[in-house]
Amino acid sequence: MTQLMLKYFRDQQKKLDAENTYDTQCPFCSMQCKMQLIEQKGVGRKTYKAVGKDNPTSQGRLCIKGMNAHQHALHRERITQPMLKENGEFKPISWAEALNCIRSKFNGIQESDGFNAVSVYGSASLTNEEAYLLGKFARVALRTKHIDYNGRLCMASAATAANQTFGMDRGFANSLKEIPHTRCIILAGTNIAECQPTIMPYFEKAKENGAYIIAIDPRETPTTKIADLHLKIQPGSDAALANGLLKIIIENHLIDREFIKQRVSGFDDVARHLSAISLEDVTEYTGISKEDLYQAARTFGQEESGMIFTARGIEQQTDGTAAVRGFLNILLATGKIGKPYSGYGAVTGQGNGQGAREHGQKADQLPGYRSIENKEDRKYVAEVWGINENDLPGKGVSAYEMFEKMNEGTITAMFLMCSNPVASNPNANFVKRAIKKLKFFVAVDLFISESAELADLILPASSYLEDQGTMTNIEGRVTLREASRPVPGKVKHDWQIICDIAKVLGKEEYFSFANAEEIFNELRLASKGGIADYYGITYNKLRNLNGVLWPCPDLEHEGTERLFQHSFAHADGKAKMKIISNKAQVHKDEVSDMFPLILTTGRVMSHYLTGEQTRRSSSLAAREIESCMEIHPATGERYGVKDMTLVKVESSQGQMVVRSKWSNKVSKGTVFVPFHWGGKQNVNQLISDKLDPDCRMPGFKVVAVKISPYM
Repeated sequence: MTQLMLKYFRDQQKKLDAENTYDTQCPFCSMQCKMQLIEQKGVGRKTYKAVGKDNPTSQGRLCIKGMNAHQHALHRERITQPMLKENGEFKPISWAEALNCIRSKFNGIQESDGFNAVSVYGSASLTNEEAYLLGKFARVALRTKHIDYNGRLCMASAATAANQTFGMDRGFANSLKEIPHTRCIILAGTNIAECQPTIMPYFEKAKENGAYIIAIDPRETPTTKIADLHLKIQPGSDAALANGLLKIIIENHLIDREFIKQRVSGFDDVARHLSAISLEDVTEYTGISKEDLYQAARTFGQEESGMIFTARGIEQQTDGTAAVRGFLNILLATGKIGKPYSGYGAVTGQGNGQGAREHGQKADQLPGYRSIENKEDRKYVAEVWGINENDLPGKGVSAYEMFEKMNEGTITAMFLMCSNPVASNPNANFVKRAIKKLKFFVAVDLFISESAELADLILPASSYLEDQGTMTNIEGRVTLREASRPVPGKVKHDWQIICDIAKVLGKEEYFSFANAEEIFNELRLASKGGIADYYGITYNKLRNLNGVLWPCPDLEHEGTERLFQHSFAHADGKAKMKIISNKAQVHKDEVSDMFPLILTTGRVMSHYLTGEQTRRSSSLAAREIESCMEIHPATGERYGVKDMTLVKVESSQGQMVVRSKWSNKVSKGTVFVPFHWGGKQNVNQLISDKLDPDCRMPGFKVVAVKISPYM
């Protein structure tokens, strides 16, 4: 072999061996698993491999979504430059043209329609820095009160219930490492095995250690398989179930009287209320036998330690706040909070579902979980921002209610960042019609989603591989997502887009940040002394400690692993129990002759949210190529719906077409449809516009429907 040939083969081998490694975090669920993407440079093409990195939360594990997340980030359909709609088609334009267009349109609309005519719709997928900056942008650059975000559809009821009960809301009151040592676990409406797979080893270890696990779910799922007791509840009856369990606990003298006396208010009123309810009514309403009610209640009450975890199954209802408070009543009555191996966890859904709601995207909140209606909170944040407190707008409305105002003509423009409300909101057809009434609509996204299709201007967002910043995971652990892969084309980071728009609107002095760390340092100051206090957290500390659990009030502090050990966050130091009605006093769909079945919605393992990212991953899309409706075979026979055939599903709000999937895992009176698809398969077309009175959460989990073969 000639020297020339040897040199050629050596050069080719070097090309094959060359690789880049990018540190990052999975962009999907709230576990926020640390990972690396290894880019292997081959001859003619590149190959990619995602591997987990050790960290306190997921300990190096990845699920199927994380392993394939890079496929959407590298997808050919990504938007890589601004796109302006002309004659119904999107045309590429420069950033200068895009920014001048935004300046002209927003200024003109606010001059004619008022400051509050422009709305901002954010996302729980944004970093803490970008969520913070978006709230500041709405209130300082646009001076509008109309800002909210898609977390309103996800975590609002659990957050509201925790705030009302404990005086503060951090997803988990304990760190995950306590789970394997608890004695009894209630999983209320959470399918962690499919939604947060990398958390499962904590619960599997608890089971190995002898913990008794109670799963509450109308369906059989991979999560209910690990349970010792599966309470197959009728959808929508969770508040009644919580009441029934607590009634038994009280009547069997399984309460912690000393804890109640020292640390709880409202117990006597709740006990009197429960003494008057009938367990027969509870069994009839929930579909759960007395035997199972007693087994669950006595086990949880008798064990020395216990934890309750809630998720969308009980939260996404028009009485979701009340249902969660019912389960928190159980924790307080048994004294299982603020102690080793006892506590509460709201299983956050979105990647930054915790942090994104702490720092100003919600209509009623300022950074650090401060209230926009509190005079002292307003004064403090205004001083940090360098503005007059009187110039700070007041409280706006919830996410869905912003679309109602668009329909009315009160809101005439929207700035949408990294969300897909046409697919994710209830009454989806109405939302689409409302958006079409806007005078000007800007969408920031990776792809042309169902919502972005309606925009006048689309701006390209950066992906998890490119956009550095902090995320607050399921535990309340603030983590630093490193992201060093160069952005493609003319893409900008979300924080850069916000700063650039603020600049053309004449507010550059308030948004002169050079990088994400500078934004975080201002966030730290804005949160100082607030409930969600990040002041003692720095990028260096996050790197050194691999994440910090808030609150962290000073630089010497290393974070707070267990909340409420000595007092709760209310002024009197006590937690508050509340009387919960057995049947919701708010709208909840009921079966009828016209709509004889209850539809409930949820996730499948291979997809995430509205599927805009996961459906662009070939590996994930191949696992679930279309939506489906799980239906019991007996129910299918009754309504003439055969297995694997198209079926029309109708509610009082709308209709959809989906393929049937016979399954014994769902009860005879219930059908299940995942929410990851749009168009005719968008299940949210069927969801009512009625909202939880406390948190404005829609009732995704209880929808009265009828079904028929699709002809």
